[in-house]
Amino acid sequence: MFQNSLNNYREMHKESLSGRDLEASILTRAAHMLRNVQENWEAPERDEKLLEAIKFNQKVWSLFQAELSDPDNPLPLNLKQDILNLSIFVDKRLFAVLANPCRDDLTIAIDINLNIAAGLMTKPA
Repeated sequence: MFQNSLNNYREMHKESLSGRDLEASILTRAAHMLRNVQENWEAPERDEKLLEAIKFNQKVWSLFQAELSDPDNPLPLNLKQDILNLSIFVDKRLFAVLANPCRDDLTIAIDINLNIAAGLMTKPA
């Protein structure tokens, strides 16, 4: 019963968010998933949670890559290129963590997600 209420709230919350707010929310969730693994590194289910968090992060960044590659995307070219380069960096870092799990190597991806989310939550003047 509680889970259904929680899911309904999340769905309603998603529907009420603007594009920027939704992107910020998703990036924040991705960062928190990675941070949860980082903070519980010795947990028996770490590998499963790590894979889940990395897959979620990769989906998020893949969506950004697809959106930024769209010729109709209104962002300035240099900004699109910078974000695409950042997404490639995050992908490489996460693949490296999968190949050689290291708690500290998650920090940069967490920080990038949270910084981009914070920028998205800032209202343009």
